[in-house]
Amino acid sequence: MRVTYGSYEGCRRFELAPGDRAWPSALDELDDPPRRLYGYGNPEALSLPSIAIIGARRATPYGLAVSALAARIAVESGVAVVSGGAIGCDQAGGRATLEAGGTHVAVLGCGADVVYPAGAADMLRSLAAGAGAVVSISPWGAPPARFTFPKRNRVIAALAQALFISEAGAPSGTFSTAETALALGRELICAPGSILSPLSRGTNQLIADGATCIVDEASLEVAISRVFGTLRFSHGPAPGVPGLSGAERRVMSALTAAPERVEAVARLLDASVIRALEVLGSLEGEGLVCRLPDGAYAPTVRALQSATSFGHNR
Repeated sequence: MRVTYGSYEGCRRFELAPGDRAWPSALDELDDPPRRLYGYGNPEALSLPSIAIIGARRATPYGLAVSALAARIAVESGVAVVSGGAIGCDQAGGRATLEAGGTHVAVLGCGADVVYPAGAADMLRSLAAGAGAVVSISPWGAPPARFTFPKRNRVIAALAQALFISEAGAPSGTFSTAETALALGRELICAPGSILSPLSRGTNQLIADGATCIVDEASLEVAISRVFGTLRFSHGPAPGVPGLSGAERRVMSALTAAPERVEAVARLLDASVIRALEVLGSLEGEGLVCRLPDGAYAPTVRALQSATSFGHNR
């Protein structure tokens, strides 16, 4: 486990206790609330109207794209974003928040002065410098440990008025955050996924149990507007996609629904495996598809952000 200490030199460091002016009162709603909060950045960010965006660490391009979409809508609705800063969906939401000019609070499962995971160093540095805050209930210098993350998850749920889960398997650590959010009366919003995807099993189950189901960008915008009483002030244009052939559009439409192996793509096109590989290779060269570790092909994050452009041309 690689961690880095003291990398926020020059950034504002703070400690908060109940009763302090900047103490987020939402934490007092927890059973056995924390007695101290350690952090870098802007402590005022902890009390902003916020939505937590969390999900799978080993996320698919779908999960990453949905997390980024939720973050962008939140920022354009004047809502801050909270996450655990973990790889996968958490970081996708956090980075999209910063790219959109919003405020992000990362709640760590280690000391706030410990950069973990290491891949989040640039994002955490931006937050510590004032684009939000990096906080923890663990004391300074505390390394990440398995038992600290469930406690971290309670803080994430408390700080946010709503919890958005883009992708999560079952069982999953995401569920502890969801359970706390529900216990606190927070809104639980989930993106559905393919019933064939293990990483959507958790979100699909939460929806079956009563979580708000997001069916498209508009429904997510409506849900955020309903929870926070705000209107989205900007609808940024979706990234464009190059002109696609009929075969490429059919493949992209199918892969947007669920990742597929090359044999399934060949059946879809009623063509040989070699032809399917040619089409997939062309799409991969354009940055529209990628090959997953299990050998299946899926749309990239960029492609999913432009999914409405694929159509269903046959």
